[in-house]
Amino acid sequence: MRPVPVAFHIGPLEVHTYGIGLALTFWFGYRYLARRLRDNGYPSAWLGSTFVWIVVTAILGARIVHVVANFGYYDQHPIEIGAIWHGGLSSFGGLVLAIPTAILSARRRCPQLRVGRFADLAAPVLVASWAIGRLLGPQLMIAGGGRATSSWIGMYYAGEVGKRLPVPLFQAAECAAVYLIALAVERRVAGRIGLVGVVAATAAGLWGLTRFFDEYLWLPYDNGTDAVEAAGLAMLGAGGAVVAVLGWRARSPRARGARRPRLDSEISPLGGER
Repeated sequence: MRPVPVAFHIGPLEVHTYGIGLALTFWFGYRYLARRLRDNGYPSAWLGSTFVWIVVTAILGARIVHVVANFGYYDQHPIEIGAIWHGGLSSFGGLVLAIPTAILSARRRCPQLRVGRFADLAAPVLVASWAIGRLLGPQLMIAGGGRATSSWIGMYYAGEVGKRLPVPLFQAAECAAVYLIALAVERRVAGRIGLVGVVAATAAGLWGLTRFFDEYLWLPYDNGTDAVEAAGLAMLGAGGAVVAVLGWRARSPRARGARRPRLDSEISPLGGER
């Protein structure tokens, strides 16, 4: 049995559930980020056209990195290079192209939005979207499971023999936890003492840690494991370093003297400045 069909037909048209899942995930990310911008006193009208480029560059970067990492297969099956409906999108590859695109567009279209502030607003959106994307993407695609298992928690996935660890479900739960931690940091740290960048650094570091453990514990060994593990640890180190530097600066006497107490009316329900 399969948990869900990976494709269905509407007349002669074949519709892939993986593609529907990605579309819904991007739609959620757009609406949620637009709301967070408005709630924190920034315009959101510019985000529409920008988000189109974010989606395009995210998919392009994710596919390029996946193909390069699995070049041995695609060298023998070049017709599959563009078949993203079968899965095969690298999360790190998507970030490599999409994040610079988003930053450059935000600086041009919304100059009052500083890069660090934008990163703090976008980071929880990215993590929440990734959690939803795991449920609506790899969970619904061919070969979406992890390592083979005989455990009761195993599930059957199309294109894979026997039961597999439901890694997309694990990843969704991990990202939900990272999302909640990021919001807690936003409310209790960034919103109170004005540490710009700490939310994004926290989310990036924890997400990198989860990616490392996903690859190390649950995903097949031929899944580009070493490269993803290294990238996850690098993200953890970078995020931890940024948090440490920001914390040190916040504790310095000069920084404490420069800050003033904030009125409750200046803090949004999400912890940012209005």
